[in-house]
Amino acid sequence: MSTKDTVLALFEKNKGFFISGERIAEELNISRTAVWKAVKKLQSEGYEISAVTNRGYCLDKESDVLTVRGIRSHLDENCKALRPEVFVRVDSTNTKCIEKAENGEPEGYVAVSGSQSAGRGRRGKAFFSPAESGIYMSILFRPEGLTENQVLHFTTMTATAVSEAIETISGKKAEIKWVNDIFINGKKVCGILSEASYGIHTGKLEYVVVGIGINAYEPSGGFPSAIADIAGSVFDEPSTGLKNRLAAEILNRMMAYYQHLSEAPYSEEYIRRSMVTGKDVMVHKDKEMIPAHVLGIDEEFGLKVRYEDGSVEILRSGEVSIRI
Repeated sequence: MSTKDTVLALFEKNKGFFISGERIAEELNISRTAVWKAVKKLQSEGYEISAVTNRGYCLDKESDVLTVRGIRSHLDENCKALRPEVFVRVDSTNTKCIEKAENGEPEGYVAVSGSQSAGRGRRGKAFFSPAESGIYMSILFRPEGLTENQVLHFTTMTATAVSEAIETISGKKAEIKWVNDIFINGKKVCGILSEASYGIHTGKLEYVVVGIGINAYEPSGGFPSAIADIAGSVFDEPSTGLKNRLAAEILNRMMAYYQHLSEAPYSEEYIRRSMVTGKDVMVHKDKEMIPAHVLGIDEEFGLKVRYEDGSVEILRSGEVSIRI
């Protein structure tokens, strides 16, 4: 481990208590200067470490910071080959992942960040990505032999995995608003954006990047007024290690499903978690808002709706948005 990681491990063993720089240096057999540099680096990465003269350093006992080591400690054996890289802040984890993919990065790279300056949602919309309260994560896949329809299933696979992970870690019921949003108690807590790239000359699928944005906690000062009525958070209050556990649980479930993607083993669970089935909705289509009733979701994850004139249509991802 690096000096920074070694110092962090000692802090985590003594979370909530002050440790003098002298004791840290002696216990780890490093210089006081090395201790100071490690602390500064950890603070720059978002760790809440207090420094008090004559007392030393103290890691806040409620600190919940995304780290590579924290995520890896909760990964299943079949996910050990994943390569998470954690950032304090990026423009967009999807953009970071795409840059890596274009430069030949193998499958399994995971960009994780505590905030985004230019987070992206579907249809080019901005995605609110404040510091400290969220998990923003993108995964690079290089699948082979998939049909175009199966590539579209990455979003539904991810929505199912995220819902299950949220429910496992938080104990709260997570529902899916077709096609890519996760809700708890009627409030959106997660959005998903999948982007695929095909060769210009070959037309062959080169990679798929799946981005996940989660409101782990309500941000300081609350959500912006524009989304305050619809946005919610997974957890009610911060607690040590929750974000790392949730990020890892999502990866565990995604990779388990990904191994059998063509068989869509998550389809029944995705359909079961639908929050729009049987509901009256407004379909946003061609700049119109059209009233409709949701009849269900078909085997290709299309949304079957009946309009007021009695006509029935199967809606596909990328064509419409739904407003309950």
